[in-house]
Amino acid sequence: MKAYIFQHVPFEGPAAIAYWLTQNNFTIEYVRFYESFAIPTLDHVDWLILMGGAMSVNDEHEFPWLAEEKKFIRHCIEAGKKVVGVCLGSQLIANALGSKVFQGKEKEIGWFPIYQSDSIYTSGNSIPKQITVFHWHGETFDLPIGASLIASSKACSNQIFWYSNNVLAMQCHLEMTPEAIAGMLKHCSQEIHPAPYIQTANEIEEGTALYASYANILLFSLLNELKGK
Repeated sequence: MKAYIFQHVPFEGPAAIAYWLTQNNFTIEYVRFYESFAIPTLDHVDWLILMGGAMSVNDEHEFPWLAEEKKFIRHCIEAGKKVVGVCLGSQLIANALGSKVFQGKEKEIGWFPIYQSDSIYTSGNSIPKQITVFHWHGETFDLPIGASLIASSKACSNQIFWYSNNVLAMQCHLEMTPEAIAGMLKHCSQEIHPAPYIQTANEIEEGTALYASYANILLFSLLNELKGK
């Protein structure tokens, strides 16, 4: 099995996702949009992993490759490839499926709870009633038609959804490790300021020690569920 990881900025890599892929005997290839890049042909991809980034999916004028990336995402979904999106990656999936991506009412930066959706689809036993996970986003999206919402937070209604049997989109960051958090704080700390759903750097570091391993366990459970579909 071959997984392609689409990475949009140097400091938002796959983190714990790479560990899961390695443990499940995937061959991993990278497409790094901040360098020279070439999108693979569809038949070379088994899994497509879409990571985060500081840009908006609507910034096609500034980042012309976004249009090509979204087109490829749509083709992968239609072809039944497994597609996983994190943060910007989830927004790319939503946009590729026809949904709008827009500024949320609140920025959400730090460790905050997500809650199991009240929808009839409960994702087996993967999503607990409540779990504290990491967030770093200002935009959100409309839930795509046909998607099944499985988790929300107080600041952001659409946190995790399934689409068909081959797509997992996560606005939150379940993949974060202490090293990945350190990279986010180093490159994005200018976004931290007093607000209801923005923690300080110290609170984020303390939360990483408390919650990161549990978020990784949830990530692995969801990826195992996707693999089994």
